[in-house]
Amino acid sequence: MRRSPSLLARLTGVVAGAVLAAAAVTAVAAPAQAATLTQVTNFGSNPGNLAMYAYRPDNLPAGAPAVVLLHGCTQNAAGYFANSGWQKFADQWKFALIVPQQSSANQPLSCFNWFVEQDITRGSGEALSIKQMVDHARNNYGTDASRVFVSGLSAGGGMSAVMLATYPDVFAAGSVVAGLPYRCSPPASTSTCQYSGVNKTPQEWGNLVRAAYPGHTGPRPRVAVWHGTSDSTVVPANATELRDQWTNVRGVSQTPTRTASLPANTALEVYGNDDVRVYRVSGMGHGTPVDPGPGAEQCGTAGAYLLDTICSAYHDAVFFGLNGGTGPNPTPTASPTVSPTASPIPSPTASPIPSPTASPTPAPTCVTASNYAHVTAGRAYHSGGYAYAKGSNQRMGLYNTFYTSTLKQTGPNHWVIGC
Repeated sequence: MRRSPSLLARLTGVVAGAVLAAAAVTAVAAPAQAATLTQVTNFGSNPGNLAMYAYRPDNLPAGAPAVVLLHGCTQNAAGYFANSGWQKFADQWKFALIVPQQSSANQPLSCFNWFVEQDITRGSGEALSIKQMVDHARNNYGTDASRVFVSGLSAGGGMSAVMLATYPDVFAAGSVVAGLPYRCSPPASTSTCQYSGVNKTPQEWGNLVRAAYPGHTGPRPRVAVWHGTSDSTVVPANATELRDQWTNVRGVSQTPTRTASLPANTALEVYGNDDVRVYRVSGMGHGTPVDPGPGAEQCGTAGAYLLDTICSAYHDAVFFGLNGGTGPNPTPTASPTVSPTASPIPSPTASPIPSPTASPTPAPTCVTASNYAHVTAGRAYHSGGYAYAKGSNQRMGLYNTFYTSTLKQTGPNHWVIGC
């Protein structure tokens, strides 16, 4: 057993919150093809003591992309693979899936250790084990080293952020679902990160990522962030902190260049030249968004912490460019703010924005008041001592009568900072 008993005390927040999905979710029917999820042994020195599973669709071409999927606490590789929706698109668009699996020998709830120093540092622990799985896929399956991506749920989302930070030379982009910023913990406790969030400036968050591999001179990964606005296990403030972290790393403004309304009351914010996306699913709790059904943009199986809202795997696959540029190319519903230094036109390598749902937008209304007054009037809400603008969930500062903010209304019950 690799972990000492004292680790249990550090996991109080994770255990008390029952951080992620149960493994006993109903498996989807196997596809009508021979390919199956298969365990792989001897993929490397494996210092993190993880298990590797891989899925290679039939007729996988040489030079195919690869996506790493990281399950949540109490889950396993097979359950998350079968129900998250990713298998559908791997079969359809021909890319490999690499599915690491945690064990109770490492952590009592089988959570990836996004908060343990030895596991979140480049070249050691679980982070290195996952990187070795990617290397194995490249050397044995012929996957494209320039098209490797990662996505994870909650504790797996925290580890997804770890991989993006520690191995920017390996991952081109990633997705953090109901997760946390890189190095939220340590030094903060897991419970502080989960239940109230940790307040840092974008520069401070970005510095933590840059310090994970200070010698890196190439591009940093593009990042998508998913979060339910009613998540009480990992509070929505973490989505805002993730946005601050990765927009700073990518060198773009924390003001969205575009917004769009998607199905299931999902608000999409796009930052920079499609550098960072934030999806906020209104009313959704803690879990991976799925949308069971046969439609082109549907996927997954609903269950514990697999929530019937919108197919996040489809939108992430398009964001990663795995559909070969064959997805929708619509115009977002609104562009309330545009950074003067950022182009609203996607870069040639950026994937198109998913089809928005048109909705009427009222004339902008601007209000300057104390954060306390904004909350009292219903323009904002408070959590963990901070005020957040309703709709956009942008953090406004301390929740009191002395801190003043200006909010602009850009839609029904949707406010953004500034005017």
